Amino acid sequence: MIPPIQSIDAESVGALGRGCAVLSTGGGGGVETGLLAAGYALEQHGPVEVIQIEDVAPDALVVPLSGIGAPTVSTEMIADADDVLRLRDAIEELTGREVAAVMSSEIGGSNGVQPVAWAARLGVPLVDADGMGRAFPEVQMISMYVAGLPVNSIALADNLGNVTTMKPVDGLWAERLARSVAVAAGSHALMADYLLDGAQLDGAVIPRTVTQAVRLGHATEGAEDPLAALVRALDARVLVTGKIIDIERRTGGGFVRGSVVIDGLGDDRGRLVRVEIQNENLVVLDEGTLLASVPDLITVVDTASARAIQTEGLRYGQRVSVLAWACHPLWRSTRGLEVVGPRAFGYDLDYVPVEEIGATRG
Repeated sequence: MIPPIQSIDAESVGALGRGCAVLSTGGGGGVETGLLAAGYALEQHGPVEVIQIEDVAPDALVVPLSGIGAPTVSTEMIADADDVLRLRDAIEELTGREVAAVMSSEIGGSNGVQPVAWAARLGVPLVDADGMGRAFPEVQMISMYVAGLPVNSIALADNLGNVTTMKPVDGLWAERLARSVAVAAGSHALMADYLLDGAQLDGAVIPRTVTQAVRLGHATEGAEDPLAALVRALDARVLVTGKIIDIERRTGGGFVRGSVVIDGLGDDRGRLVRVEIQNENLVVLDEGTLLASVPDLITVVDTASARAIQTEGLRYGQRVSVLAWACHPLWRSTRGLEVVGPRAFGYDLDYVPVEEIGATRG
């Protein structure tokens, strides 16, 4: 087992960002803004301690944090650094308890990097875990919901200064209500949901994902073939390598939806592969034949550098490779597939594990 990291500092945060971009499956917000915020916070407050779930006191209050809204908006509407302070104050007033640690709700994209800034700003540790092991677009699409924990309270802060707290009856209502607040604030807000006691972490969160992201960020350093190095580190499949020839992308209702068409090059010449998007990459089809789908992870990377490209960064003419690899086993459970399988997103498709589809490439 790879030893867990002990802290995030100015040297390791770049690797964290690269790894979070890979794990984002295209969503979670661009890591660039998250890295800027994290770098500044680390400069001001010093390194952030990273703790394992087994080291969190049973009665400690752990706050999962993330940005909610359309990734295309988050890159332009930069969050106020004081949002997290307002959010902490609201949570402590609501619960009558002090925030002991923060955790990323989703390790993907900026939502995996920003918690470093938030932890530094609050002066608390960062838990080496998250609620997805990747990124998903909706509030109920989180491991705590699959594990059957109540959503309890949600708090949102936006860069207009508004703070909203709510007590949804379940995860589906949490999505509806929180999304409405985010849309009203311009399609982006900072959110805390599924407040946790330390005793609830084991079995309800995906452990060691901060360590995993840092490891992935280092995987391509100095590699002669970065793409091959990343594929090995992920135990992934290369679904197609080619050029983006068509992009359809629209923002509405707090989401980015659309599709990307890739014209195969080299060994893939003559293939047209389409990636379907709702903030994240959801389904990959080759002339209607399924190549991969949620909940397995699907990431588009630059073919030469193996740098992951968020959905909002996809452009006509880019030379890209589409990678897919197995998700955490929790998502392959019956309950997990009900929440995040292809049919949860409106696709009339049965889930098939990516390792069972087609021949291994790369």
